[in-house]
Amino acid sequence: MKLNIQNPIIFFDLETTGIDVAKDRIVELCYIKVFPNGNEESKSMRINPGMPIPKHASDVHGIYDEDVQDCPTFKDVAAELFSAFKGCDLAGFNSNKFDIPLLCEEFLRQGMDLDVMRHKCIDVQNIYHKLERRTLVAAYKHYCGKDLENAHSALADARATLEVLEAQLDRYPEDLKNDIGFLAEFSRMNNNVDFAGRIVRNDDGIEVFNFGKHKGRPVADVLLRLDPSYYSWMMQGDFPQNTKQVLTKIYLASKTKR
Repeated sequence: MKLNIQNPIIFFDLETTGIDVAKDRIVELCYIKVFPNGNEESKSMRINPGMPIPKHASDVHGIYDEDVQDCPTFKDVAAELFSAFKGCDLAGFNSNKFDIPLLCEEFLRQGMDLDVMRHKCIDVQNIYHKLERRTLVAAYKHYCGKDLENAHSALADARATLEVLEAQLDRYPEDLKNDIGFLAEFSRMNNNVDFAGRIVRNDDGIEVFNFGKHKGRPVADVLLRLDPSYYSWMMQGDFPQNTKQVLTKIYLASKTKR
């Protein structure tokens, strides 16, 4: 079943130096951009991360320091990518937890706010885990009846993710709607405010901390009344830029309401 879309949607996959959203960097980015009229465009690029690629990461994706030493840095390609991604809905495999937040961190380092919270984000892995609970390779075999060649090649993974989502729509017509808004909501695992899930909304829709000594307490109450120094501690701490950005927005909005 072909996707029913009103906005362009980008299926993308990253290969990186590791799995730490705040510290690691992109070494390969590939995407397939699908337009409402059914047209597609794809792009693959290797990126010099500006740091050594750990062996354990290279063992997974097969990209080594010498493969990217002459490639552009993210700073070199940021404007091009920002233009391509801006205003698009996004989709990937484990993308809500990893690919989207890491990409946004890279953009924020260049002073660019993709602000994907304004757009719909579909995590095909979450749909899969809710309905079948397996990996992308198994999902591709299960839904598409084919073996995934070149697994951990970013373009192959992005293409497989698109095909898996289309197959999921065919497989679960009673559970899924061919609607980007529905799929984005269905593929959410948590009601996160920031990508890392350090701040979430509770059942009343209030932003609360989801970690540490203030877990479950409203962010505004902690920052303005219970523990004002917590804001400075987090801003100086080793948290993702997106988390700090969200924290600052809540802090400023809360001060304005006082």
